[in-house]
Amino acid sequence: MQDDSGMTNSARGVIARAKGEPVEVTTVLVPDPGPGEAQVRVQACGVCHTDLHYREGGIGEDFPYLLGHEAAGVVEAVGAGVTVVAPGDFVILNWRAVCGQCRACKRGRPWYCFATHNAQQKMTLEDSTPLSAALGIGAFIEQTLVAAGQCTKVDPAVPPEVAGLLGCGVMAGLGAAINTGGVTRGDSVAVIGCGGVGDAAVLGSYLAGATTIIAVDVDPRKLEWARQFGATHVINSRESDPVAEIQALTGGNGADVVIEAVGRPETYRQGFYARDLAGTLVQVGVPTPDMRIELPLLDLFGRGGALKSSWYGDCLPERDFPMFTALYLEGRLPLDKFVSETIALDGIEEAFAKMERGEVLRSVVKL
Repeated sequence: MQDDSGMTNSARGVIARAKGEPVEVTTVLVPDPGPGEAQVRVQACGVCHTDLHYREGGIGEDFPYLLGHEAAGVVEAVGAGVTVVAPGDFVILNWRAVCGQCRACKRGRPWYCFATHNAQQKMTLEDSTPLSAALGIGAFIEQTLVAAGQCTKVDPAVPPEVAGLLGCGVMAGLGAAINTGGVTRGDSVAVIGCGGVGDAAVLGSYLAGATTIIAVDVDPRKLEWARQFGATHVINSRESDPVAEIQALTGGNGADVVIEAVGRPETYRQGFYARDLAGTLVQVGVPTPDMRIELPLLDLFGRGGALKSSWYGDCLPERDFPMFTALYLEGRLPLDKFVSETIALDGIEEAFAKMERGEVLRSVVKL
């Protein structure tokens, strides 16, 4: 069914009204889909650190924000010209809907697409105030409006609270290891920061065949989680120098690939020096705009290798989401281990607090 009626629907959603203020549940008006758009009934949405960044003004100042982006649900209606999904399809929402026309896409590198797109229509408050949808999605809501290309169809046998994790954090970590870092069999890998993204990088390294996987964090609880995802060694960086420890565990050389999943200058510096000569450093942790780093230019030249950033794990949703959900259904990818708890829409503020205290890998809103 295609819908071009121009009507709107009311839905309960979670917004950040102003910088640093607690989030609130309120009524949001969701337009029926226009050309190239899809309306999705959200079934589950993970609470990601990026949503907290939005609330704190760390990503932009376009308040009010409709938060949530790590989601899965069912397509309810599509606009004119949409052929990639249809009502009834179970989909994971992605925030990298590739255009197919930019210079990256035309060079066969669509995961670098420079012109990703979102829905053209805005969701609004009841007083017509337009909302900025987090990462172009806005999924802490009963029903959302996205570009049809942001919907990736997957097997409906996957529970929505599991499938939605691939919409951001878990995909970012898996992709940082497999896609950006190019981890392969026999590699040594160090992952600095063992939250949801870091543990997904540990799991991705394990899947790719790395033989030495070193997890680094300051929280013993997170280090134990990392072991469950495949870490062969753990380092508490409050108790010892992680660079020296990583070198000691890799024959004095350093790791082939280091994945920095914190997004701070001090951990990036650790990652830079913890890799082997000609090794790869992947930054997947998200910094804030004020952060700076200084490194000796001679060290940049002399150590060689590659310094990469990984945005969304350099994923291609239409390729990666079906692959990883299939691995889950085969029992080879324990995505359910990332779900620490399921909560209601009104539990997001407390979920942020738990996340900051390091008590959860993922709280997931179920609708």
